Amino acid sequence: MNLLFIFGTRPEAIKLAPLIKICSLHFNVKSCLTGQHREMVRHVLDVFEIEVDYNLDIMTHGQTLSSLSSKLMSNLDLILESDCFDYIIIQGDTTSAFIGALSAFYHKVKVLHVEAGLRTNDIYSPYPEELNRLLISKIAHFHFAPLEINRLNLVSEKIDVNRIVVTGNTGIDALLWVLRNKVPDYEFPFDIIKENYVLITGHRRENFGQGFNNICTALRTLALNNLDLKFVYPVHLNPNVQAPVQSILSDVSNIFLIDPLDYVSFCHLMNNSMFIITDSGGVQEEAPCLGKPLLVMRETTERLSSSDLKSTFLVGTDVERIVSSAQQLIDDATQYKKLAIPSFPYGDGRASERITDFLLQI
Repeated sequence: MNLLFIFGTRPEAIKLAPLIKICSLHFNVKSCLTGQHREMVRHVLDVFEIEVDYNLDIMTHGQTLSSLSSKLMSNLDLILESDCFDYIIIQGDTTSAFIGALSAFYHKVKVLHVEAGLRTNDIYSPYPEELNRLLISKIAHFHFAPLEINRLNLVSEKIDVNRIVVTGNTGIDALLWVLRNKVPDYEFPFDIIKENYVLITGHRRENFGQGFNNICTALRTLALNNLDLKFVYPVHLNPNVQAPVQSILSDVSNIFLIDPLDYVSFCHLMNNSMFIITDSGGVQEEAPCLGKPLLVMRETTERLSSSDLKSTFLVGTDVERIVSSAQQLIDDATQYKKLAIPSFPYGDGRASERITDFLLQI
């Protein structure tokens, strides 16, 4: 069987890497890197020793979603016209994933969707990911849903139940493998094993503008109110993130603004943190299995939330909600210990094996 994996962002590369590795043992596998995250993907590929067959390198500064989509479409056309594939495999909900699925449809190649069935039921949150995954589900031939709730979402949309497989999340496969097998070589500004710190990440498009101003104001307040606690923020390269972060947080002594981390270093930074404040989807999946309480800076989430997980809290971008929720984790040691217990709601680290077994059967 001839498989083409299409991915463009670091989260896609992380979640597809363990699947690419195991599929390569059984099938003829090729990989296409779109370049949607040019600087942030290369290290992931090196860690998992994955060679890219097609490197589109389509990202330019200030590029719109429309121009990104049109470049992707024309480049993928050339690949699909010059080579023959039985299936195209995409992951998640990025522009690379959606245009990859649409290109496959135009060339009548079947699509396998990894991490299918996630929904917020608001096409503008997250933007543009929610609409991307809705459209991908209309195209995909097989849907690999991480959880039962994701399967039920697809069933409610009249997706054929025989084309849905619940697998767990491949991101957990990648995380557990890295923590077992890789040691970070990044020089952190302090000892991440001995020091107490809060990890922060933030990059979502829907939070650009006032949302990020609020986030940074909340982080500044927290840091100044807890000078004995460190706050570590690997700052996304996007100027819409860099500008408010540098303006509001750069002069606070116990906030460490560092460059985006390689995947191995970030995994170990998560694993040793006290708790995490994030707007990331991937971190929402990773934090529970590390036993890390999580504040999610979004109004809606397609992942499990506080109604499903005791350790995950939706706080949006409201300054008071972020500050009060974080302060409670800092002040109430008894409650913190109850929340900081590892659990595995997103999978046991064998999702890639289940997907590969299914492909071997078909």
